[in-house]
Amino acid sequence: MPNDSAGTATAARAEARAGKYLTFFLAREEYGLEILKVHEIMGVMPITRVPRTPSFVRGVINLRGKVIPIVDLRAKFGMDEAPASAENCIIVVQAHGAQTGVMVDRVSEVSDIAESQVEDAPSFGNDVQTDFLLGIAKSADRVRLLLDIERVLSSQDVVDLRAVRADVSENA
Repeated sequence: MPNDSAGTATAARAEARAGKYLTFFLAREEYGLEILKVHEIMGVMPITRVPRTPSFVRGVINLRGKVIPIVDLRAKFGMDEAPASAENCIIVVQAHGAQTGVMVDRVSEVSDIAESQVEDAPSFGNDVQTDFLLGIAKSADRVRLLLDIERVLSSQDVVDLRAVRADVSENA
């Protein structure tokens, strides 16, 4: 029997991506975050804008005495801004050892995604980065983009967000 190491590696990668995901929407597209990376989901609350931060950083919130930076995923992904809605919410995630809030249009559900539903993201050429995707989950009626939150919020983003958090804490 021949050794199919490429097929074995692909199967192992798909199995590693199987599991429970919190799904949410940005515009009409549905995304998923590994549920183990999600700390909590909350409605939008007053956000304090912090000067000289990247455009995708909305600011910070005070969450039970902790300063949490808020990232607008629409802005991070280069999408158009949407009008505020009662469905908008903040998902507090753990990435690179720090808690960060990500603002989304609306939360959908917690889905159990099987390895047979996950495919690698297609290649769009050298100019398009898709390394922030764990894969694409497909079912009969929909497609969900599974995000690697550690790559969406790069280690440099997290360093910058920690600096924002520190500046706000020192000036409080």
